[in-house]
Amino acid sequence: MAELGKGVTAGKLALNVQKRLSRAQEKVLQKLGKADETRDTAFEELVASFNKQMTEGTKLQRDLKAYLAAVKAMHDASRRLQDCLADMYEPDWFGKEEMDALVEEMIEKEMDNNLEDTDTLWLDYHQTLTDKALLCMDTYLAQFPEIKSRIAKRERKLVDFDSARHHFSSLQKGKKKDEAKIAKAEEDLGRAQKIFEELNVELQDELPTLWDSRVGVYVGTFQSLAGHQEKFHKEMSKLSQNLNDIMTKLEEQRQLKKDATAATKKVDDAKSEEANHSESTSPAPKSSVTNGSDADLPPGFLYKVKAVHEYTATDNDELELKVGDAVLVLAFDNPDEQDDGWLLGVKESHWSQKKDISAKGVFPENFTQKV
Repeated sequence: MAELGKGVTAGKLALNVQKRLSRAQEKVLQKLGKADETRDTAFEELVASFNKQMTEGTKLQRDLKAYLAAVKAMHDASRRLQDCLADMYEPDWFGKEEMDALVEEMIEKEMDNNLEDTDTLWLDYHQTLTDKALLCMDTYLAQFPEIKSRIAKRERKLVDFDSARHHFSSLQKGKKKDEAKIAKAEEDLGRAQKIFEELNVELQDELPTLWDSRVGVYVGTFQSLAGHQEKFHKEMSKLSQNLNDIMTKLEEQRQLKKDATAATKKVDDAKSEEANHSESTSPAPKSSVTNGSDADLPPGFLYKVKAVHEYTATDNDELELKVGDAVLVLAFDNPDEQDDGWLLGVKESHWSQKKDISAKGVFPENFTQKV
């Protein structure tokens, strides 16, 4: 007998062709209603559940891969964003050194407090999800092709069983009975029935178990996903909070400069208007009385001013001001200690109650105006 290929002979090939023809004929007869078909409704429900389970699992696997691709893209975008921040942050902005250090930590280095840098966080997040979620789904879905193949085989063997059953029945009902053919048909029927029932029993045991396993797989996958998401975002939030603090202080610095500039302009405008209406061409010295109302001031005070902007003290020797506070201005004990644009004084309300200057402090002149 001539060989056609490894493990395949002309006889086997002919047998396979004959089986296909026999199955095709049987399916045609069943569709035409000329041969009854063995149906198992319970098994068909198992197969429907299997197909649904495989479809859902495949979709979850596909969406997990898309999610991991998005994590990688977000990692790359985050790195570019941090690089952009480092490039555009100007030297005179608040916390330039802190910002440079933070960006380095967020891009390259590990922090001293054992908080991982973002590169490590992103990579670990991606790898962990790959190991704990995607590979789990890959393993879960790997069993479906083999079971699907056995379901298809069971369907073919069921057709073979029905065909053998119909052939045996037709021989028995024939007018001229050939006992040898009947015996052979009965033997073929028994063999076909045995093969089918073995496959049928195995699948009826395995399919319900596989169907139940989906719950554990989904729980494990999404628990892993949620847990690692929580850890990743918790660590990322620590770095993000540091960045937010620097940005907040930068905005405070910008607003303070803006307010100071506006106050200076307002005071300068007032001084310019006062100079235009003054008969004297030379400014009065710091220690001299500059308007008539100062004659009623207590001894030792030069003149009185009123706060037109709020000022928050940043040192122990500074005077904190609120809009509307009246301040009695004092001369510095040592004129060399007086910085340009700064005055020394005590709040009028404190002087009225305590009659002492222990609460005196310095404050920016351009935050006030004379009264």
